[in-house]
Amino acid sequence: MKLGPKFKLAKRLGAPIFSKTQSVKFQNSLARPGRVLKNRRGNMSDYKKQLLEKQKMRFTYGLSERQFSTYVAKSIESGHQPIPALMAMLESRLDSVVYRLGIAKTRTQARQLVTHGHITLNGRKLNIPSAIVKNGDEVAVREGSRSIGLLAGFAEKHAAQSVPAWLTFDAKKMSGTMKQTPVVDMKEQLFNPELVLEYYSR
Repeated sequence: MKLGPKFKLAKRLGAPIFSKTQSVKFQNSLARPGRVLKNRRGNMSDYKKQLLEKQKMRFTYGLSERQFSTYVAKSIESGHQPIPALMAMLESRLDSVVYRLGIAKTRTQARQLVTHGHITLNGRKLNIPSAIVKNGDEVAVREGSRSIGLLAGFAEKHAAQSVPAWLTFDAKKMSGTMKQTPVVDMKEQLFNPELVLEYYSR
């Protein structure tokens, strides 16, 4: 999915949703006169607010509109708690799990590792980023890929504290397991999923 200049896109959305925008430079750019979206949101229609949150959430996970809307539809159909269901589906994607395990620094990098065949699921190489990881599944770096430049010296550099509670990870073996359904702290997110669901419920 081609997005164009990520810095400009993040400024338009008013949130550092890409790794390159998580910097002081980006925050300063939002503070310039006439650039602060928060000052203009009071004049936004409900539709535009919902659209803005939808775009932030979609781009955070690097999904096409078709992919994202499919996840939303499934979450709504799943029952009376669509937000936890939606977040669990997005976080259970193979590329998201690779990112959450700390194998990759960004979701884009995680997707590349998967598509290039560097990741295994339950011992089998899998190059489909959207594959769903289930409870008890093991995600690991393929043995033949553990010495590539990106992963060289991985065990020494890996930050164990960054792995969420629903995953376990052995940095030396470069292997992790999903031990329970993903649970996400929405206070730490840059988007509002309630407005996203409202957008698709119009």
